[in-house]
Amino acid sequence: MRKKAELFFTAIKLPLDYLALVLAGVIAYQIRTKDFVRDIRPIVFDLKPQEILNYSMIVALLGLIFFIIAGLYTFRRLKITDELGKIILATSSVMSAVIIYMFFIRESFDSRFIILTAWILSIIFVTLFRIIIRKLAKILSKFGIGMHRVIIVGKNENTEEIIETLKLQPELGMKIVKIFDTISEDMLEELKNSHSRKFIDEIIQTDSSLSRSKSVDLINFAEENNIIFKYAAGLFETRTTNIDVHMLAGVPIVEIRKTKLDGWGKIAKRVLDSFFSLILIIIFSPIMLITWLSIRFTSRGPAIFKNERVNRRGTFNVYKFRSMKAEFCVGKQFEKYTDQEKIIAFEKKLIAKQSKRQGPVYKILNDPRRTKVGRFLEKTSLDELPQLFNVLIGTMSLVGPRPHQPREVAKYERHHKRVLDIKPGITGLAQISGRSDLDFEDEVKLDTYYIENWSLKLDLWILLKTPFAVLIRKHKN
Repeated sequence: MRKKAELFFTAIKLPLDYLALVLAGVIAYQIRTKDFVRDIRPIVFDLKPQEILNYSMIVALLGLIFFIIAGLYTFRRLKITDELGKIILATSSVMSAVIIYMFFIRESFDSRFIILTAWILSIIFVTLFRIIIRKLAKILSKFGIGMHRVIIVGKNENTEEIIETLKLQPELGMKIVKIFDTISEDMLEELKNSHSRKFIDEIIQTDSSLSRSKSVDLINFAEENNIIFKYAAGLFETRTTNIDVHMLAGVPIVEIRKTKLDGWGKIAKRVLDSFFSLILIIIFSPIMLITWLSIRFTSRGPAIFKNERVNRRGTFNVYKFRSMKAEFCVGKQFEKYTDQEKIIAFEKKLIAKQSKRQGPVYKILNDPRRTKVGRFLEKTSLDELPQLFNVLIGTMSLVGPRPHQPREVAKYERHHKRVLDIKPGITGLAQISGRSDLDFEDEVKLDTYYIENWSLKLDLWILLKTPFAVLIRKHKN
């Protein structure tokens, strides 16, 4: 059962969001009618304060619908960055709907200032109210109010990771009260006594290898005592998250699908990739031109580096702005500038000495091969802008697992090859979750989750978070 405090904090968001959206519209109107704004642009519309209040109340109701669709009223606790992304997406959708409505009815109201200001204020007000709710919940959690009392059952690597996460992230709202290595009659009896003394909210079985019959006993105990039961999926269960059932000769045949990204979903993703990559190329064309000139005038060699990478069909070229001196670049494109065998040997030494990543993929810290311009490009991720052309021609997607070099892929273990199931992307779950700070195994886990749980909504969420990940990245270059 949900705790009363949890229900309250979720329910209170609805009226507060409505208030925030109404305030955004009213205050945007008040700012527009101030003398300092009117002096810059005279008012050409005839709109009274009561009318703007009425309009704001109607639009705010529409906004709540978009907020519900965006998942802003889920009982699952979100990170503040995740919640901010959903708020931006939802409020942007509301303002887009208002603009489209005005276009079709040919409304004479002419104040783009009010619409733009209301959009910005709505993001600020909604976010502010959400932060206040979080702070209040955090204060109450120190007194045990709103926290789920959790029992952990298991003893494996998953168990250790889950325990550490719950201890380090109290904002998840879970307090571990007891940890059991296994399930036994004595353990169930102790659990029963603990529950009778102080209510237990959740049992999390973190080890799927425990006895099935004992696990059933634990589930029955949870059901009898109205306790939430959760478990970490085992190997077979994680492989069957996407299934199709077909009838063959009267027998149900289950097909384990590698990804949800198929059929119309695949078509929709390609259409969006083409549209947004073209728009982004136009937007960033001045920056790309300046970058191209900066590289050409400060170091010899081509400005665009064709980096050979691997996808499920073989190899292809990823376009990047060259960040290294031409004499240190690897590939057919640079054979005339340097001895490739010597450069590869030198790179291997750097990898062994300065790579910060474990596994087949490397990341060289303080790479001496980079130019001054290149260090700036790599730090700001501007070197990856030409990959928008990869997306436009269809060799990459905006969102997907990052592609790796043939010599890196050659070192893949069997489960690593899951990342080749779909088209590689410019950004992905791994990039917004730690970028190159992540170990390769963690990157594969995130990419595998994305592949198995793909949706357009997930793509939009990743795209919204990517700029924040680039701006606040904490790893050293």
